[in-house]
Formats: sequence, structure tokens, C-alpha cells
Amino acid sequence: MAAAPVAAGSGAGRGRRSAATVAAWGGWGGRPRPGNILLQLRQGQLTGRGLVRAVQFTETFLTERDKQSKWSGIPQLLLKLHTTSHLHSDFVECQNILKEISPLLSMEAMAFVTEERKLTQETTYPNTYIFDLFGGVDLLVEILMRPTISIRGQKLKISDEMSKDCLSILYNTCVCTEGVTKRLAEKNDFVIFLFTLMTSKKTFLQTATLIEDILGVKKQLANFCRILAVTISEMDTGNDDKHTLLAKNAQQKKSLSLGPSAAEINQAALLSIPGFVERLCKLATRKVSESTGTASFLQELEEWYTWLDNALVLDALMRVANEESEHNQASIVFPPPGASEENGLPHTSARTQLPQSMKIMHEIMYKLEVLYVLCVLLMGRQRNQVHRMIAEFKLIPGLNNLFDKLIWRKHSASALVLHGHNQNCDCSPDITLKIQFLRLLQSFSDHHENKYLLLNNQELNELSAISLKANIPEVEAVLNTDRSLVCDGKRGLLTRLLQVMKKEPAESSFRFWQARAVESFLRGTTSYADQMFLLKRGLLEHILYCIVDSECKSRDVLQSYFDLLGELMKFNVDAFKRFNKYINTDAKFQVFLKQINSSLVDSNMLVRCVTLSLDRFENQVDMKVAEVLSECRLLAYISQVPTQMSFLFRLINIIHVQTLTQENVSCLNTSLVILMLARRKERLPLYLRLLQRMEHSKKYPGFLLNNFHNLLRFWQQHYLHKDKDSTCLENSSCISFSYWKETVSILLNPDRQSPSALVSYIEEPYMDIDRDFTEE
Repeated sequence: MAAAPVAAGSGAGRGRRSAATVAAWGGWGGRPRPGNILLQLRQGQLTGRGLVRAVQFTETFLTERDKQSKWSGIPQLLLKLHTTSHLHSDFVECQNILKEISPLLSMEAMAFVTEERKLTQETTYPNTYIFDLFGGVDLLVEILMRPTISIRGQKLKISDEMSKDCLSILYNTCVCTEGVTKRLAEKNDFVIFLFTLMTSKKTFLQTATLIEDILGVKKQLANFCRILAVTISEMDTGNDDKHTLLAKNAQQKKSLSLGPSAAEINQAALLSIPGFVERLCKLATRKVSESTGTASFLQELEEWYTWLDNALVLDALMRVANEESEHNQASIVFPPPGASEENGLPHTSARTQLPQSMKIMHEIMYKLEVLYVLCVLLMGRQRNQVHRMIAEFKLIPGLNNLFDKLIWRKHSASALVLHGHNQNCDCSPDITLKIQFLRLLQSFSDHHENKYLLLNNQELNELSAISLKANIPEVEAVLNTDRSLVCDGKRGLLTRLLQVMKKEPAESSFRFWQARAVESFLRGTTSYADQMFLLKRGLLEHILYCIVDSECKSRDVLQSYFDLLGELMKFNVDAFKRFNKYINTDAKFQVFLKQINSSLVDSNMLVRCVTLSLDRFENQVDMKVAEVLSECRLLAYISQVPTQMSFLFRLINIIHVQTLTQENVSCLNTSLVILMLARRKERLPLYLRLLQRMEHSKKYPGFLLNNFHNLLRFWQQHYLHKDKDSTCLENSSCISFSYWKETVSILLNPDRQSPSALVSYIEEPYMDIDRDFTEE
């Protein structure tokens, strides 16, 4: 009889056997039962107990069994691989062993994928199955991740060639053996580590192939998006100082020398995976079976709360995620003892146990993660590529079809509140999905011609009719829109959004995001047709109601509404007529002005748009325009020089170079717009002289103009090296960027004799214009 097998580490030949090994041999003194070891290994793989790896057997035992079972020597090779892959190994022998294992699996995988697989009677168990069963997959994962381990401050290294061998073997095992891909997808640390391997050209192809297979696991892509969210997002330290434009500029300079960030590399890697974005779009737009209505949803709420408070809910959710993929797998072939009533849960379909509301929440959580990843990709360097793919895979029409049934489904406000939270909490999956959906729309529409995919064919025809009636050229992007990719149904996604926006309660947290999403549709070069499309749907009256009649108190909501109002009214005579019709009393107008003046950081974009519109209207010869100029309270108010000077003084005074952020830098640009328009009228020296007088009247001579000088120096540093920002300034103001640059240069002219130079209005004792504001 062959030497008795022993547990690893117990010493060969001592005659002491583990219980698992004894069972595998059929008891003391018995002959090994064919297949019993494999059953034991499979059971150990499922439970994590007992026999799980080749290292738990002696080489003598494995060789003896290999003669009977034809395992191609794989268990013995795994035993050697384990022995030679210790932390202090040079891995040379490991690579030789991998070279022996690789062809045994690759031939089988090739036959499998070409559908030429013919199992002979002698090979009862395929090589890949044996490789996985004896712990090969877990061992290779450990070897691959050795570089994440430090010994005495030194990171372990393995060669790219060895990494390629490990990745190829893992992929071949995934192809041939059911369940391996799913297990790898559940190893979050391993999946994140795979992205680091994609940064190397030598291992990119093998890594991308394996990741693509992982993404193909049914029901796993949405969960996997949680990992992707980390790998493709730029790290944020959470320190407010790091959000200043000074800090961002310093970071950008540093990044230029270091090359693309890890997040940018990972985004590019994901986009190179065939079918990845398509699968995301399909998952985001997958329909949900919703058999119950509003009443039954509310009736289930109490049961929903009970489930949330019960620790067993996690087990149930896991079954929902895996039910279909595991239905015919080994958990049924080898049910653990007491599985029918395990942990107090009947062993029935998890979907029949869960309330309908829970099923919907489960789908919502999937879509939430997917929309986040798509949103990040839309804001990345490959934005145009992502736009083309999202359009091609019809994400927008798909979301439009889900809008009423899932994204903005109707139920009472109480259904939005999770147990243990209050009504103002934004933690609910329902609420978070809505916000993520609105953020996606904002990113999708912002300065991109694909925004017209948010409309349906009838609405696109309406835009054309508006241009025709106004006797203006039709927007080129509308003409170029592929009609097969737009929304279907009676209403497009933008119109649906406007409808729910107008019905939103005054205190709703959605108002901010809704306004941002609609405003992004208007951003860029001003389109009269786009504005009229929204004006005809009562958007201006809704905004004014929220600002004036509801006297909105939220600064965030007010800012988003002022920004939207500015884009809606800019250069549009009809919009100013509608404004005057709604704000038809002095009392209403004073409330409106109070809201504007309460925070110029929030309202300055509206001030800028009205100032630009006034300048254009004053240069037009048209009866309709003349009528608006004579009647509109807002235009009359802005046209007064004291009003403009008051805005200019406050705009400069509330910002400083060290506190400039993406949010308040608009104050600097609005102040520049006022001065550029003054320069056009040859009134720039007058405005600078008035600023000097206001300084003296406030008992702070030089303070404001020194600050403005520093701000303009920073402006040059910031904008002259960023094409996107300069284009945005030009498009939004209809003032050429060269005129922006010229005006700033004139203001910064060091010649104290120049009537348009800031230094001419700062007295020598108060001069402080050479301060170094750079940030390391």
C-alpha cells in the first residue's frame, strides 16, 4: 500500500492523518474511493474548511492518485509552486513551473472556445477544473499580488513575464471552469490591483482580457462599478484649501511633469475594453418588473423597515444578486447540512421572500453605481469618445423610457425616508439615484452638441420651426443630430425633467440639481431657439416664482436658479418681456433685487448676462427692442452707472487670489465684463476713477485696487494656459478672448501715466502690487 497522505507540516511517514484525509481514503486501511477527494475539495472550496489546496497532501500521495485519475501532474506542480513561491524566493523556479502548467490549460481553453472540446474517457476531470480544485487560482492570485507586500520597507517584485503567465493561466481557467470568474470578481482588492497591471504595456493585453471576462459575469458588473468608481476618480483630500484655483494650478503643473494620473490611465484602460461602455448602458437602461402600484408599495413599507433592521437582510440581498447564476451550481449539488432552514431563512427563492419595494431598491442600487461611473467617464479626458459611445448605445432614450417607472416614480414623500433617517436626509437610494441621474444629464449636456438627444423628433422639429419663424439660421448641431438616436415617446427627457421640476416642493433638495441639469443644456454659444423652447414651457415664470414668491432661502438653490435665469434671458428680448410681465409691481421688483444683492457670489452670473444683454440691445435699431428698453425695470436698473459701480466694487471686494475657487472666480470675470463694456464706450478711466473714490469713502485707500491688480495677474496665469476656460469665456460673453486679454493687459500696464492702468489710481504710499501669491 502507498504511503499514507498527511496534512501539510505534520511530517511525512509519522502515520498521523487528518480527519479530512482519512475521509478521502474511506477510513483507516481502506482503498481510496474514486472521485471522493474531488468531492471533498469541492466541498472545502464552498465552505472554506477541510481540503482546499494541493499543499495539504504529500507529493507521494498525489503521484499515486494521479496514476489512477490522470490529473496530468497538475496537483504535484501546484505543490512545488507553493513551496517555491515563499516571500524570500527569487521566483525563478516559480516561473519554470508556470511554464509547465500553462500549456496544459491553454490547449484545453483553445478547444473550449472553438467549440471543439472532446473529452476522452481517460480524462474524466479537465485540467482547468483540477487546477482550480487543488487551489491553483487562489495561489496565483497570491503570487500576482506579492508586489503589494513590503518586507522591511522593500516592495517585493515579480517579473512582467511571470505576471503574464499567471494572468494567462487565470484567464484560461475562467474560460473553462464555471464559477472561477465570479470568485475573482468578488476579490475587490485583487480587481483593483489588476488596474495597476494595466499601466504596463507588457501586461496590458493579458490584464485587459481577464478584466473583460470579470465584467462579463452576470449580475457582477453593477457591483464591480463600486470598485471602478474608486479607480477612475481623482483622489480628493477633503481639505477646502485644496479646492482653491491656486492649489489646482500648482497641482496641474506638477501633474504635467508626472504624466497622466492613475485615474486617467484607468479611464483610458476601461474604454479600451471591447463592449464595456455598451454593457454599462444596457445595465443603466434595463427595465424593472414593477407589478405593484403605489398603494401596495406603501403597504409594504413597514415590512421594508423590518428587513432593513434585520441582520439577515444582507443574506437575502446576496441571494437576490446570485440566485440565477448559482441556481445550478455546486451549492445545490453539495447542500450544506441544514441548508433548508439555514440561519432561520427558508431555502426558497430569495425573490419570493423580498418585498416588491426591496426588489426595486436592489435595481436602484445597481443603476446608481453604473450612472456614477458613466458620469466620471463623461468628465474625463476621453469625453468625446464616451459621448459617441453613449449616443450609439442609446443611453438617453433608455433613461427616458425609465423616467416615470423608476427614476422619478410616483410615491409619497414618506417613501423617500429610510428607517432611522429624517425627511431632509439625502441618504435614501431613491434620492441618490435621482441626484446621480441629474448629474449625468448635466455632464452629458454641458457644452456638447449631443445635448439634442435629450429631445424627441417632434421637439427637434419645434426647434427648427422656432428658427424659421425668427428668420435666423437653424442651429447646425440640430441639423447634424442623428434622429435614430433621440428619445422616443410623446416627450423627450428634457421636457420630462421640466415637468417634474415645476412640481417640486419648495424645500426639495432636487431643485439645485434640476436647475443645474437644465442650465447645462443652455450653456455655450447662446441659442435663441433653445431659449424659446424652454420659455414656451413656462420655465422663466417658474424660476421667478421660486426666487420672488416662495422667497427661497437656500443659497445653493438660489445660485442655480440665478445661473439658469441668466442663460435663459441672455440677449433674448422675448425673455425680458416675459420677465417684466411677471415682475409687474415695484414690490415684486424690490424682493427680486433683495435676493440678488443678498449674495453676489450666487447672483453675479445673472448680473453679467443682463449687463451683456443691455449692451447689445442699446446697439440695436429695432422697435421691439426699444420697447423693452423703455419698459423693463431690470434693464433700467442695470443701465445706471451707480448700480454698475456698486456691483463692481462688491464683486472685487469679496474675492482674493488666495480664496479663489471654481465657484467664485465668476465674480472676477463679471467685474471684467463690466470694465470691458466700459472700455468699448471709452469710459474705462471714468470707472477706475470712481472705484478710487469709493475706496477713499470707505477709508481703505488702495485696498480694493491692489487686490484687483493681484486678481488680474492671477487671471493671466490661470486663463492663458487653459484652452477650455478661454473658449467658455468667449462663447458665453460673445466677446472675443483677444479683447479679454487686451483689457487685462491695459489694466495691468505699469505706466502710471496711462489713464486706463490700475497703478495710475493707487497712491504711492498704498502701492502693494508685487506680492507673490504663488503656492508651492
